[in-house]
Amino acid sequence: MAKWTMQGLNEYADFLQRIGKNTPEIIGVGVYEMASIVADKVRENLQSLPTVSNAANVATYKKGYSRLSELEKQGLLEGFGISPMENEDGYYNVKLGFDGYNSVKTHKYKQGQPNVIIARITESGSSYRAKTPFIRPAVNSTKNEAIKKAEKAIDEKIHAIENRSK
Repeated sequence: MAKWTMQGLNEYADFLQRIGKNTPEIIGVGVYEMASIVADKVRENLQSLPTVSNAANVATYKKGYSRLSELEKQGLLEGFGISPMENEDGYYNVKLGFDGYNSVKTHKYKQGQPNVIIARITESGSSYRAKTPFIRPAVNSTKNEAIKKAEKAIDEKIHAIENRSK
């Protein structure tokens, strides 16, 4: 955590005002730093998931179970991202998630399967697919690193703002 030395109450009040005016910018740096670290680990975990060919997946699905196909995995990788930062009553956040559709077209999903559904089924399992968590382990394993890097990024941003105002 950064350390600042102030010479008097007025200097401290001015410092707090400058920081207050730039709160979204400062917090945004930390929030995106944390999200980036977690997102990188999610992508890494997703890359390491075992897959089968789409044909093999269809054949096993007809027998009552299925696995992640190569096309489903590719759709997840292409559809994964970080949302723009939102401010909900002073609570700044971003979301990591899946958007769009993969290229596996079915009777029900003529434009392709929704990536968000495939991600949920892969993460949590279903009646026909065993769970293969890749998001939860990423979040759990990166928590401390993400917090430390966010603190560092916020401190650097505050120093940059402080130097900009001098």
